[in-house]
Amino acid sequence: MSTSFRPCAPDQSLLFPPSPRDWLPEGHLAFFIADTVAALDLRPLYAPYEADGRRNQPFDPQMMVTVLVYAYATGTFSSRKIARKLEEDVAYRVLAAGNFPAHRTIADFRRDHLPVFTALFVQVVQIAREAGLVRLGTVAIDGTKVHANASKRKAMSYGRMLEQERRLREEIAALTAAAEAADLAEDVVHGPEGRGDDLPAELQRREARLATIAAAKARLEARHADADRQRGRTPDDDRKGRGTKPFARDFGVPPEEAQDNFTDPESRIMKTSYGYDQCYNGQLVVDATAQIIVGTDLTACAADNASLVPLLDQVTVTVGTCPSTAVADNGYKGEAHFDALETRGITPYVSLGREGKAAPATDPGPATARMVARLASDDGRAIYRRRKAIVEPVIGWIKHVLGFRQFSVRGEANARGEWTLVCLAVNLKRLHRLQAA
Repeated sequence: MSTSFRPCAPDQSLLFPPSPRDWLPEGHLAFFIADTVAALDLRPLYAPYEADGRRNQPFDPQMMVTVLVYAYATGTFSSRKIARKLEEDVAYRVLAAGNFPAHRTIADFRRDHLPVFTALFVQVVQIAREAGLVRLGTVAIDGTKVHANASKRKAMSYGRMLEQERRLREEIAALTAAAEAADLAEDVVHGPEGRGDDLPAELQRREARLATIAAAKARLEARHADADRQRGRTPDDDRKGRGTKPFARDFGVPPEEAQDNFTDPESRIMKTSYGYDQCYNGQLVVDATAQIIVGTDLTACAADNASLVPLLDQVTVTVGTCPSTAVADNGYKGEAHFDALETRGITPYVSLGREGKAAPATDPGPATARMVARLASDDGRAIYRRRKAIVEPVIGWIKHVLGFRQFSVRGEANARGEWTLVCLAVNLKRLHRLQAA
């Protein structure tokens, strides 16, 4: 007896139009994200479109946000890939409801509305709090370096800038002299209206590069002048300084190895697990109850400790109350930070040395001394050991599960907005998983 196969007729037209909701299984992540976004306050997204008089109908902001959040929750960050998914992926087609925004439209919408995602992130955290998934008993803080939308090969050291600036000025002077000589020679042959295009074009290219290097050099000098002022130094201080130890350089003059990037000047060279690269430092506060991200920030500083107090203050504003316990690694240590948290009623458990190698200060302040005593107790060690199990899996979800390892936008403010969008997507994916459990 011959085998009977299920019918398959790709050219068969449907007699009745199908419902898009029938294309996905019940409980699909796309439905959860669509329903959650619909419940959020999206008025800030609609405000720019009110009474603007445009004739072309823009895409609905709710649809665009839903598609963007779903894309990030499923590991698609490129606007071109999202646009392709809208044509090929069933879940995207359900969420877009027959709309096909171009990749440039998606990229522009993301860029223009990045600040709004902070408010949406706060609303989702508050929803998780109402659901009992955020209790702020213990939170863990950690940072992770994320590749900027720039290559370290597009960076130049201050010493190299000085060298290139001198070389380019000499070449420009030589080309200018050659151009003037060529002009005089051509005036004799062709008259005063004759011109030669080769040398001016060559000159223009060098002048453009000189301007780029000069701008980067000025940024570095301004940055180091600000750093000198923060150290209490003034432009009137000479190399001898005010103390016994002389300054290594003049006020506002960067060391020769200091670098600036031409592609994203606000990013910085940072040490990562795979070497040095052009990065931003993404910060997270994760609640221990269900590993929901309750606080987030991003800086262009490789060091973590300046973020500890502002992050926990942000959590207090977002949730309405401060956590009782905060756990962090030794990157966040500091007497002033410990004292500030205790003043706020937060008990910190912050390592004073590398994991397993306690290194208390030789003359610790009172807050640091209390930290040493807490970490030496059995309860303190047990609380601190939970840090890895609370926050590090969330970083793993972002970098290894979603695959978010590089920003799609440039500039610290834009990168901060995209980092918040990533954390919003992770939270929604986590809420969906907990709901299904």
